[in-house]
Amino acid sequence: MSRTTTKLLAALATVPLLAGLAACAAPAAGETAGDDVVKIGVVGKSDPQWAAFEEAAAEAGITIELVDFADYAQPNPATTEGELDLNQFQHIVYLADYNVSAGEDLVPIGATAIYPLGLYSTKYDSVEDIPAGETVAVPNDASNQARALLVLQSAGLIELKSGGTIFSDLADIDESKSTVRVTALEASLTPTSLPDVAAAVINNDFVEDAGLSFEDAIAQDDPTDPNALPYVNIFASRAEDEDDATYLKLVEIFQTDPEVQAGLIEASGGTAVPVTTPVEDLQDSLATVEADTKAAKG
Repeated sequence: MSRTTTKLLAALATVPLLAGLAACAAPAAGETAGDDVVKIGVVGKSDPQWAAFEEAAAEAGITIELVDFADYAQPNPATTEGELDLNQFQHIVYLADYNVSAGEDLVPIGATAIYPLGLYSTKYDSVEDIPAGETVAVPNDASNQARALLVLQSAGLIELKSGGTIFSDLADIDESKSTVRVTALEASLTPTSLPDVAAAVINNDFVEDAGLSFEDAIAQDDPTDPNALPYVNIFASRAEDEDDATYLKLVEIFQTDPEVQAGLIEASGGTAVPVTTPVEDLQDSLATVEADTKAAKG
């Protein structure tokens, strides 16, 4: 997800891997998974698109197992290690940061949607109501923190020294020109921080779990901006599996099945913008962001 300083923050969550993940052999590039179960890591298994996706995949003769994770830090390592075949929870910027930080080569094999990132408050009805000097919480993982700061800048709450990039972090905030202070928390904790802060940028996966609705957002970014490509959410696989016919069929099912798409829209409270961006464009964007990330890390 998304989202200039020369240092990116690493994801700090340390929730253990879910028990019971068993390694499964990945088919060779271009081959199908046959009768094997395709394991897909997600964050938010209860979202309605996933039940529809399982059913549509079964109708196509593909058995999938959804493995649910409580935070964003775990699905990529599990995919790298072969405990998962695919994952679907992240945008390109997040994947690029993982690949560069971990020295891995996971790749996008299909697009799902862009989700606007929203600012929420249980104390104030608009950003104009937030008093100067109050504190706003943002996610602490590098990609989503940068994107959250851009939301705050667009809302007029802060100003970023660089003007704002996908690498902005707390050190990029010009405090003399900002009206609020910003604190960074693990993404799943930003909703629970609302009683203690003026507002918080909350990732879509955690909005409804916190008893909020997407309509409650008092500010958000624009998912239709052409510059939003790095924030397109994706299916990711190991590089050697990017041409796997079964995996690509699953992407096609997700993108075209009406019930899956309806569930995707429902889960996002109508905010998701489904996309079918060509894989070549996704991978070109990943390569660009990875190069920029390596340069930023020095």
